[in-house]
Amino acid sequence: MQPNTTATPIVFYRLPRVREICGGVAPSTIWSWVKAGVFPKPIKLAANTTVWNSVDVEAWAQSRIADSRGGEQ
Repeated sequence: MQPNTTATPIVFYRLPRVREICGGVAPSTIWSWVKAGVFPKPIKLAANTTVWNSVDVEAWAQSRIADSRGGEQ
């Protein structure tokens, strides 16, 4: 069996990048959004390593843009 070379690599974002995408909000804001269920849940890779799937964060950002424009894209 040959490896799948057309698969899109998974990209993870750490908290500083997530904050940047979210307009520079405080880390506590990100965590409160996660707790409220309005922001994607993070992935715990190791004891001190928490990341977010880039696809999930980008989809969230696009939905916020669409919502701000009244559902238009």
